[in-house]
Amino acid sequence: MCSVAVLRGEARQWCRPVFLPGRARTLDAHAITHPLMGDAVPNSIRIDGRNIVLTGSNMSGKSTFIRTLGVNAVLARTIHTVFAGDWRAPLLAVRSSIARADSLLDGTSYYRAEVDAIGAFFRSAEGDQRLILIDELFRGTNSIERIAAAQAVLAELDRGDSVVVIATHDVELLALLPTYASFHFREEVREGALTFDYRLHDGPCSTRNALAILELAGYPAAVVQRARQTAASLERRVAEQPSGDKEQPSGDKEQPSGEQEANRELEPRAEPEPELRAEA
Repeated sequence: MCSVAVLRGEARQWCRPVFLPGRARTLDAHAITHPLMGDAVPNSIRIDGRNIVLTGSNMSGKSTFIRTLGVNAVLARTIHTVFAGDWRAPLLAVRSSIARADSLLDGTSYYRAEVDAIGAFFRSAEGDQRLILIDELFRGTNSIERIAAAQAVLAELDRGDSVVVIATHDVELLALLPTYASFHFREEVREGALTFDYRLHDGPCSTRNALAILELAGYPAAVVQRARQTAASLERRVAEQPSGDKEQPSGDKEQPSGEQEANRELEPRAEPEPELRAEA
């Protein structure tokens, strides 16, 4: 108890959690911070029936916020202390998939480590109500199967009473998960530098900064320019794609055979090369 008293005494702000009866999918945290960050920006979130998808550019605060929720949920459950102005939620058991890693000794690839971590959520579905925290989902595989698998997993997790918060760069998931609420972190570019407010905002993220970070990190100008031109070309191709091509074929339509698909892939395509332009 003395250690808890010292911890509370050194905290900039703390509160005793209010544990709500029942197993409603709810979590209300006001001005919550990470206990190991003395200069942390407080954020507030209210989950009331809908799970959460967090989007945002690199370094904007998504992973830190995921960890902030997790560590405070553990402290609430163990020492009745939360680093926030207010915390109201059921008694939640934290389950997470954060900072996975491959292992040469175990013969485990990065993707397999992800698969095992996420699979554990389904094997431990009984018992206490859970707070499930996921920092990126299946990024160790190709983009099509990553998004498809992520949507299927998150839709299944949404069927129970778990409180789910996932951070992702895949904004395409938002259209595939209409029952999830959306929040984001953002950045601004000022005088050639990235700035972050580390505040949680409503809705999906509308900006990206991966290529700007390459430039700020001192990558060759030719590399950054080429990446930007290629990104712009890819975006134009998606925007110009006929709407019919974007629809999934219905079960009534005849599907091409594997041989037909392979032959189609081998056909030459007259696609223009990205236009090279020197940036001022």
